[in-house]
Amino acid sequence: MVQKGSQFARVATDEEIAKPLEVLDGRGWLPATVDGLDVLCLAAGGGWQSILYAAAGARVTVVDLSDQMLAIDVRESRRRGLSVEVIQASMDNLSDLRDQAFDIVHQPVSTCYVASLDPVFTEVARVLRDGGLYVSQHKQPASLQVSHRDRRDRYVVAVEYYHEGPLPEVPDRSYREEGTVEYLHRWEHLVGTLCTAGFVIEDLREPLRASRSAKPGDFRHRGRFLPPYVRLKARRRDRAETQAESPLWTPDG
Repeated sequence: MVQKGSQFARVATDEEIAKPLEVLDGRGWLPATVDGLDVLCLAAGGGWQSILYAAAGARVTVVDLSDQMLAIDVRESRRRGLSVEVIQASMDNLSDLRDQAFDIVHQPVSTCYVASLDPVFTEVARVLRDGGLYVSQHKQPASLQVSHRDRRDRYVVAVEYYHEGPLPEVPDRSYREEGTVEYLHRWEHLVGTLCTAGFVIEDLREPLRASRSAKPGDFRHRGRFLPPYVRLKARRRDRAETQAESPLWTPDG
């Protein structure tokens, strides 16, 4: 995908770097300044998030499974005289990172590529400091249930909500990446697992990917009927408070 010039390997432009936080944070979720903060761009290689955060004064670490995506971060940071550390690793194993090392973890759409969210959220909770911010975006389960568009331009939901294992190949590829293995994560996993990992959800948004003028077959036409993504703002709970809490229910009553 990198070699083919994928949109996911689009680097930050001069215009974006001139106003990095405004570009990164259209909803006002980030602090007024990230200068001096430690930021982890998780599964976010490709020279966009990392460069914008570094341009805004943050100390940036990028973790990505793709060495080619990370090579873009290295190239762009050197070209612009910015400091960015890169680590090749999977999002569900951050053993190279120490506990409570970051103030912000920023993760674009990527959890669809792992079978379970538990290790991802657990690792993010471990490396975030108390009160740290976790901004993440995910594919909505209903969007991944679509199989095709029928003759009346209706979108057919044919993949079971409780599907286990890799998603089957389907004709509709509007929000599926070619050549990848993807998994459907239900809402109880996206939201419930995040909470049990030690986070409080402060906001939830559905990025608009719809257009009234889009024709059938265009991804923006499908977006009118099924929102493809959900964006979550979560805060790492204080560890001392979490440990002090007693369970509301136990097997013994």
